[in-house]
Amino acid sequence: MSELTKVRIILVEPAGALNVGSVARVMKNMGLQQLVLVKPHCNVLGQEAIQMAVHATDVLKQALVVESLPEALKGCQRAIATTARSRTLPLTLEQPRNALPWLLTEAGESALIFGPEDRGLSNAELGLAQRFVCIPANPEYPSLNLAQAVAVCVYELYQISQEEFDSPTLAETVDSDTATLDALENYYQHLEAILLKIGYLYPHTATKRMEKLRRLYNRSALSKQELAMLRGILRQIEWALQAKKE
Repeated sequence: MSELTKVRIILVEPAGALNVGSVARVMKNMGLQQLVLVKPHCNVLGQEAIQMAVHATDVLKQALVVESLPEALKGCQRAIATTARSRTLPLTLEQPRNALPWLLTEAGESALIFGPEDRGLSNAELGLAQRFVCIPANPEYPSLNLAQAVAVCVYELYQISQEEFDSPTLAETVDSDTATLDALENYYQHLEAILLKIGYLYPHTATKRMEKLRRLYNRSALSKQELAMLRGILRQIEWALQAKKE
């Protein structure tokens, strides 16, 4: 159960208080505690949310409310985003049962991200995750309510947590030296600025190119030392550019 307490359930811009309350309830049902809400568009402590949470009002009341998804991911080493479709991005969509064991680690925090009820996660938001889950459903009506989608995933997490960690997938742990997602985000911002300066990126194409670079780095599971080396390279490029001007 200790691995479950390290998994954050992140709801991006949830619109319905009933959904938020229902999510809190199913989280407590399945042993999860960390609920993070990014710019909620509803009263998350209002009567509707509390009514749906029932005996999980503690999860609701201790939920962290933040202004951005990068802020919600601060300190996490692994993140999975949920999506119903690839949104033109070359993503590998996995079923919850296959991907979610990756979040249950003996070291470090992890996150499972859900998008707004009306639009799901944007390409930019998907770019902050390392793996992507799509819940299989009837193709004639595959759209799930937000609370239902969370319920499916946290049920799978709970079932996985009850199994013996005897397979390579389940036994895999995060090295405490793995770079955190917020440290990676700082690097991506630095990288984009440098690539714009040297003319590798152009403002009108930077977003698409950076999406590809993010996916490349996210597959690499960089350590803190490796990330520091890459940041050092960027600083040296900055120094060289400045010296050339002088």
